[in-house]
Amino acid sequence: MFEVSVEDTFAAGHALRNYKGKCENVHGHNYRVQVTFSGPELDSIGLLVDFVVVKKLMQTVVDRLDHQYLNDLAPFDVLNPSAENMAKYFYDEISGGLGQSTPVQLGQVRVWETDTSSATYRP
Repeated sequence: MFEVSVEDTFAAGHALRNYKGKCENVHGHNYRVQVTFSGPELDSIGLLVDFVVVKKLMQTVVDRLDHQYLNDLAPFDVLNPSAENMAKYFYDEISGGLGQSTPVQLGQVRVWETDTSSATYRP
């Protein structure tokens, strides 16, 4: 099994609804997101997935969130903008966007809120 990972970063603010503590207040993070694709075989030129394609898929999502207040954006206007929900959001937005004939799938998405705290979503 092969794996390819790409990371990107963005800054955004949020407040956790129904949370008791500092994070219920508006605050921001410099997020780091890592997407990992996996598959059993490489294409005819020896790639699992093109890094350029993955970066474009990620950039589309990052551009929507960068320097925004997440609580005002769908789906986080209803869904709590936790790192866990953000990881699932990135997964949902990016998975299936490759359109390749190679059996590649998005294996997981990891979102860091800080250098030492992250959440991972795997289907």
